[in-house]
Amino acid sequence: MSRLDDALALVAISSVSRNETAIAEHVAKALKRNPALEVERIGDNVIARTTGHHSSRLLVAGHLDTVPGDASEASIVGDQLRGVGACDMKGSLAVMLELAMDPTPRSVEVTWVFYAREEISRRESGLIEVAELRPELLDCDAAVLAEPTDGRVEAGCQGTLRVLVEMSGARAHTARPYTGRNAIHRLGNVIVKVAGYEPRTATIDGLDFVEQLQVVDVDGGVAPNVVPDRASCTLNYRVAPDRTKEEAESWLVMFLSDVIEDGDRVNAVDWAPSAEPLLTNERLAALASLTQEPAKGKLGWTDVATFAEMKIPATNFGAGDPLLAHRSDEFVTRAQLDEFANVLREWLK
Repeated sequence: MSRLDDALALVAISSVSRNETAIAEHVAKALKRNPALEVERIGDNVIARTTGHHSSRLLVAGHLDTVPGDASEASIVGDQLRGVGACDMKGSLAVMLELAMDPTPRSVEVTWVFYAREEISRRESGLIEVAELRPELLDCDAAVLAEPTDGRVEAGCQGTLRVLVEMSGARAHTARPYTGRNAIHRLGNVIVKVAGYEPRTATIDGLDFVEQLQVVDVDGGVAPNVVPDRASCTLNYRVAPDRTKEEAESWLVMFLSDVIEDGDRVNAVDWAPSAEPLLTNERLAALASLTQEPAKGKLGWTDVATFAEMKIPATNFGAGDPLLAHRSDEFVTRAQLDEFANVLREWLK
């Protein structure tokens, strides 16, 4: 079978977040065919480790879940594998399985981590589940997260801050609105302010991280004949690695200060931390060199930040174009899988 066929076998298994049991069983069964691996199942997470006598250990991780979609539509067309999760990230998972089964001797030990529930709330993450229950299984000198990066290293990642902005007003009859104050109208000022946001670029270790701020949800209204006294919107702020959660919140409050008054509220409701590039790390720098492409800063959040919290140097590197992730026409090509396999194999030597 070709690499596209191997990847198709994974894409054809539906594994929308919280429904990874079938694909976890498939992966565990495949890994157990290699007697050189110790394979453990923790919920719907599968961890396989070599247990030789080398002093260094590298880790390669990838998530088993996908965003919602119809797995039955997966197909190979020419040199492309099409289907939900093809790019993000079952093409890379297929390569991980292939290399995990490769009997070629290596001068390092390798841990392979296939984990659940990455595409939903971070508190449900299978990687965090493993870190809490069996942290020793994740011990390593450096890690690669096989997110799609189009054949280059995308180092670090942005943090993501979700904020609820609640505007106050005063109820009134819509026939006499001048006796009240319309909170939805006031919320419009917040929306206009955010729509005019100019992205900030932070350059860290020579890599650019471009921040973004978007309104992602709006709520308000009482009844068709009532001037509303409350209205709210949710903002998503993608934060460069040079800002902490507290610094990001402080900046956002300052940014909104001319449209926020006493009685309004700006509350953080969710935060996932950023991670610095760490390309000064010898292992990660070697990986970037092997790609023969200049590294980029990761525009988005990934579990590189989770590894950073565990003090493990990590970076993003995987097959496929990240701009195709989560799209209905998602695909990965044979050439992209081949390149990912060649570079990862060399790095693991």
